[in-house]
Amino acid sequence: QAQFVESGGGLVQPGGSLRLSCAASRSIFSIDIDVMGWYRQAPGKQRELVATIWSGGITSYADSVKGRFTISRDNARNTVYLQMNSLKPEDTAVYYCNTKPAKPWYWGQGTQVTVSS
Repeated sequence: QAQFVESGGGLVQPGGSLRLSCAASRSIFSIDIDVMGWYRQAPGKQRELVATIWSGGITSYADSVKGRFTISRDNARNTVYLQMNSLKPEDTAVYYCNTKPAKPWYWGQGTQVTVSS
C-alpha cells in the first residue's frame, strides 16, 4: 500500500529548529499530488492541519505556526519539507504529511516532535 513516510523529528529545546521530510512513492506523486499538507496530533487532541502547499508553490499556514514554519516541496525528489523554527512546547506532537484533503489510506507512521527543556 503506497503511503507517505515522514522523518526528521526529535527532541529539541524551546526556540530550536527541526526540518521534517515527507517522502512519497513515485506513483503517489504522479497521480495524486496537487495539494500537500503537514498535519500534527498532540496527545489527547484531534489531528490538525498546520501547513499547506499547492503544486504552484503557494502556501498557507495555521495561525499557531505562521511566521515560524515553512512548507516546501521538491517534486523531482517526490518530497515535501517542513522547516520549523522558534519551536515552542505546544508544538509537541506527532507530525504527518498527506494530501489535502487527506486520504485515509495515505497516513504514515508520522514523526514525533518533542519540544522540551
